[in-house]
Amino acid sequence: MSRKNNPGMDRTMMMSVLAEPNRLAIVELLREGPLTVGEIAGRLGLRQPQTSKHLKILSEGGILEMKAEGNRRIYKLRPEPFQALDTWVKSFRRVMEDRFDNLDNYLREQQNKEKS
Repeated sequence: MSRKNNPGMDRTMMMSVLAEPNRLAIVELLREGPLTVGEIAGRLGLRQPQTSKHLKILSEGGILEMKAEGNRRIYKLRPEPFQALDTWVKSFRRVMEDRFDNLDNYLREQQNKEKS
């Protein structure tokens, strides 16, 4: 099944890919802007082959895009997966805000009962 036709699969894949600490560290590093494989490896203290393996998994998961410039590979974050994840998380915020509003109303009712 195509990832485009199943947004739930995108979230599942993204969370699975980001569950590995080195990959999450790479994503956090790339928030600052595009970097080469060597720059990523150097900043995180990883070997280049290990870094390349993680970058491949992140790219296949749709989280990164790569641009070749000569013999350098420059990686940057794709915004779409993070926008989709943000939308999903916001759906939980709305539910929780409604629950807190209901709790607030209930507590006010209880306080008013105690005053009467």
